[in-house]
Amino acid sequence: MTTAEHLLTFIKQSTSPYHTVSSAANILEENGFKELALNEEWHLSEGNYYVKVYGTTLFAFHIGRRVRSSMRIASAHTDFPAIRVKPNPISKEKEYGKLNVETYGGLILNTWLDRPLSMAGAVVCRGASPFSPVQYLIDLKRPLFTIPNLAIHMNRAMNDGVALNRQKDMLPLAMMCGDETPTEKQWMEVLGNEIGCAPEDILSYELTLYPAEDGCIFGLQNEFISSPRLDNLTSCVACLTGITEAAQAKAEGLRVIALFDNEEVGSRTKQGGASMILPTIIHRIYDALGLSAEACRADISGGFMVSADVAHAYHPNHGEKNDITNVPILNGGVVLKIAASQSYAGDAMALATVRDLCETNDIPWQRYVNRSDIPGGSTVGSISSAMLTMRTMDVGVALLAMHSARETMGIQDQAALNSLMKAFLR
Repeated sequence: MTTAEHLLTFIKQSTSPYHTVSSAANILEENGFKELALNEEWHLSEGNYYVKVYGTTLFAFHIGRRVRSSMRIASAHTDFPAIRVKPNPISKEKEYGKLNVETYGGLILNTWLDRPLSMAGAVVCRGASPFSPVQYLIDLKRPLFTIPNLAIHMNRAMNDGVALNRQKDMLPLAMMCGDETPTEKQWMEVLGNEIGCAPEDILSYELTLYPAEDGCIFGLQNEFISSPRLDNLTSCVACLTGITEAAQAKAEGLRVIALFDNEEVGSRTKQGGASMILPTIIHRIYDALGLSAEACRADISGGFMVSADVAHAYHPNHGEKNDITNVPILNGGVVLKIAASQSYAGDAMALATVRDLCETNDIPWQRYVNRSDIPGGSTVGSISSAMLTMRTMDVGVALLAMHSARETMGIQDQAALNSLMKAFLR
């Protein structure tokens, strides 16, 4: 399987943050990583481990023979801009049944119109006690909904630009109701049929709509990838590639990957990069190895983190939006992301380290800096490095149409990012 095919396969399987973590765990299991439970004591030795955090965040780590020789951490995020289903979601307009939804993250709304949409996520059912409900992952893997556009005949100014209202214009068409008024129980029956659970036993859910069309390779020379969720599953794949390589190479120090949830909504959750979960995991590793808190603090200060998230490529139709001297392009290699505001993590020493890693290992690289009068986005890198107080550099692959329902990248860039993560975590 080629690098591009592996990426597209992972994306197809990772239709919600829950499924991203499940797909990642499968890869780790295949490579000999042992699962730990967050709510149990850890007893660790040299080897490879992973832990799921509330279903949508995942940490994996390799403990080398000389664990204190170096600490290296790579991070990414499992979530993506999408549409989430509200409770009691079926509403009726004449005989049409619509799905009541809300947007998650800064998605480009109009790119979600007129697409076949499916649904994936977690459904939680009654368990043995209120404190032990049972969670099921579901992925319906078939077209179920669409958000229909308004015909141009009904809005002649359509091509001049239309402001879409998230509550009015973004509700997907789900069914024809006839004369009946749909009920919440009918919706629960749909979910119950998928997981083999009685509708009355379903207590809650977190469900994400996603484009039902698969990603693909395109271009006159097959040089591009078009797919949903390139932001940021490209980075998750690279982190997984790096940590499994570290395990196979028996790297001597401590190697960690952190795949956080909730980056697209600010990271300030129990499993996000702005929580204490990363420092907690690192300290628990040292405690379980019988190493002191002072040793842990010292090694954090001497460690290094690479935060991987996508970057804006130079747009062929809107070149004026780019910085005037730093021009990242598709298939140009790993992007080193720089911002004086520290919206991207990094300093001169961190940039020098990652640049040298790239050049030493013949990995193509390029720079991204925001145009000075256009503020860009931010990443989890600055947040998590502040929580852990570790030198960090932000990197990623260049994208066109970031936060669209389908994004575009260069087919060569995933291999470059994978190679950087291998070199960094070895």
